[in-house]
Amino acid sequence: MQLNDIMTQYVEVIAPESSLEEAAKQMRSLDVGVLPVSTPFATQTVWWVGMLTDRDITIRAVAEGKNPRIRVEEVMTSNAYCFEDQDAAEAEQVMEKNQIRRLPVLDREKFLVGIVSLGDLATKDDETGAGETLERVSEPSRCALSEPRIY
Repeated sequence: MQLNDIMTQYVEVIAPESSLEEAAKQMRSLDVGVLPVSTPFATQTVWWVGMLTDRDITIRAVAEGKNPRIRVEEVMTSNAYCFEDQDAAEAEQVMEKNQIRRLPVLDREKFLVGIVSLGDLATKDDETGAGETLERVSEPSRCALSEPRIY
């Protein structure tokens, strides 16, 4: 099954020059934990730049003591995506490799056309083995502490 059959087509985006504070407010308002980062290109299309997650904000900004007014592009991720004509299994491989649960879906000119989540794969494509992928995506980080610390 191709990604364009199971992806969510209409997604809210944020501009790369927006502040992290604006992004966090938008995430709260939409009740989401991820925003595609895009620049307007034409009336209804956007050029994909990256993804910003609540984890990016927490780990790459707050934990580093950065100002919440820094630009989204300073902490976003930009190396994980798939194309709309790719098979769902390929999206799972990208998710597993990068330990992510949501993936932007682009057309071949790199315009954002949607987003696919591990949940989409699990509920709409029974043959993908999304449950196994979820286990691998959810594995503890390689830098996990050997002993728990109490702060």
